[in-house]
Amino acid sequence: QVQLVESGGGLVQHGGSLRLSCAASGRTFSSYAMGWFRQAPGKEREFVARISGSGIRTTYADSVKGRFTISRDNAKNTVFLQMNSLKPEDTAVYYCAADGSPIVWTAPSRYDYWGQGTQVTVSS
Repeated sequence: QVQLVESGGGLVQHGGSLRLSCAASGRTFSSYAMGWFRQAPGKEREFVARISGSGIRTTYADSVKGRFTISRDNAKNTVFLQMNSLKPEDTAVYYCAADGSPIVWTAPSRYDYWGQGTQVTVSS
């Protein structure tokens, strides 16, 4: 069982930056790949980024590539999402999720555990 708690969301202006954190419980954090997803009102939950358990391999959605960076600190059971050059279309609830599979999944249904989400709002 893994419990996830996101933090760091808020209101930021177009072009600004935010850093999201996701703290995980449990002793096997490094055995899980971690993903960030987002869901805007009226839209489906979409993949943002993923990082392997070791932190070596990262995958990004095209819409955030070059602007967002996913990282993790396995000693602190935490995964981060650094978001730069934010746009109004980045406005959404952001969720972190854990996946016990080594396959690079981007579909939300493939992830085993989810946090409660944190709101990110980018004003124009």
